[in-house]
Amino acid sequence: MAAAAAATPTSRLLLHHHAAAGSEHHRQKQFRYSVSSFSLSLRCGFGRREAVAGALLPDRVTPFSCGVDEDADDHPREECGLVGVVGDPDAASLCYLGLQKLQHRGEEGAGIVAVGGDGKLKSVTGLGLVADVFGDPSRLASLPGPAAIGHVRYSTAGAAASLRNVQPFMAGYRFGQLAVAHNGNLVNYQVLRNKLEARGSIFNTSSDTEVILHLIATSLSRPLLARICDACERLSGAYSLLFLTADKLFAVRDPHGFRPLVLGRRRNGAVAFASETCALDLIDATYEREVEPGEVVMVDRRDMSVSSACLVPHRPRRACVFEHIYFSLPNSVVFSHAVHERRSAFGRALAEESPAPGADVVIPVPDSGFYAALGFACASGLEFQQGLIRWHYSGRSFIQPTQAIRDLAVKLKLAPVRGVIRGKSVVVVDDSLVRGTTSSKIVRLLRDAGAREVHMRIASPPVVGSCLYGIDTPSEGELISNRMDLEGVRREIGSDSLAFLSLGKLHGIYGAEAGDYCDACFSRKYPVLPTLPEPATEHEE
Repeated sequence: MAAAAAATPTSRLLLHHHAAAGSEHHRQKQFRYSVSSFSLSLRCGFGRREAVAGALLPDRVTPFSCGVDEDADDHPREECGLVGVVGDPDAASLCYLGLQKLQHRGEEGAGIVAVGGDGKLKSVTGLGLVADVFGDPSRLASLPGPAAIGHVRYSTAGAAASLRNVQPFMAGYRFGQLAVAHNGNLVNYQVLRNKLEARGSIFNTSSDTEVILHLIATSLSRPLLARICDACERLSGAYSLLFLTADKLFAVRDPHGFRPLVLGRRRNGAVAFASETCALDLIDATYEREVEPGEVVMVDRRDMSVSSACLVPHRPRRACVFEHIYFSLPNSVVFSHAVHERRSAFGRALAEESPAPGADVVIPVPDSGFYAALGFACASGLEFQQGLIRWHYSGRSFIQPTQAIRDLAVKLKLAPVRGVIRGKSVVVVDDSLVRGTTSSKIVRLLRDAGAREVHMRIASPPVVGSCLYGIDTPSEGELISNRMDLEGVRREIGSDSLAFLSLGKLHGIYGAEAGDYCDACFSRKYPVLPTLPEPATEHEE
């Protein structure tokens, strides 16, 4: 990629071009939905001047505000998952299956856009789980064709009920139709939107993704590949993107590589993209490689040729370490590492750094704490048991009128196995501790179940900063480790002892690669600072 660092927006260096398929080189129940060819309206131009944020770093730079449900799972939430398939007659159905596998990356909205035999793009989007949105077989049947992209998302407060914010977004402009699905967060979103609106652009959603469509529509570059590159050069922050047109699918990753995006191939030559390799596995696509940071991959469905271009000059890689800690499924390969192996390594390092002398048993907080707890148990020589059982069918815990009822609702989600816990000194291993609400309830559950001692071990450093790059984290004021020291957090959650994996130990696990990962939520060292909008200078009369 470095060889193409000097490529201009309108003249790109193609790094490699693969032959056409066939050659030797190729081998929650209440929801709303929309089935339409509706397009967002795009018009007018754009100015390039930017206001740079220096000392001021807001708690959160996103088009949404973050709400808090005290009984919700106490983890950050990934806001999006992507799947794309080109070159298979059942592309939309394969996207549907891939989205099912990525459901953990977004549970409040899903959508698919497909190219029909007539070359027209058609969209189905809805609020709810993937199975809810596409529960009626006629919805998938309405999306025939050889290419499709899909998206799952989490929404935050104020946007949860808005169908307009469910992706993929589809737009029509003078060169045809274009659909986009986005995983990430643009830290200069408001600046870009303000300038576009000042030039006359009209926005239909509150999503930062819509800015990308406007930038492409107003770009003067040719062809579409150059327009995409031109638009992405103006973006700042995290973005993994899939674009779909009548005859091409584009996959794009931001120059820092914050969010994952991988490429695979089915036996029939179809090319697939996904946020995680687990989605490729489900649709029988063989994982080939990551989409590299700063790369644009273009697949032409007419001859299945695959081309790659450099997006922007090289920048330091900053992959999100929380993908390994919590977000990605353990059977995925993310950033070229097996997720379950990373988590086991975190647990082993935690046991070396913060053992629990005299403990009898190690139990995980299900499900994401499993491999870290297994690693802790192996390194410490302690018995590993499944002492907490997660109930996966309880849905969202709406705020209850009394504390007693709220505590009962927690027991519906997590149930202790008394025979494993009673009379024992228990080490509880979780992947992260954010607000501390879940941890305190787990400690109470275990004590009520007869645990003699409860020792909390967290297989990541203390979370002290909000994420700016596509993770729905609370504001810094709500992060318990940002408000209290270690002893204060221990008293707050009520455990007999508490220890986190240190940032230095985490870096040691990655070795020479440590600098390639974004750990801003632990270190407050943000690779890309937000760009703040300038004060408005004109008002509509």
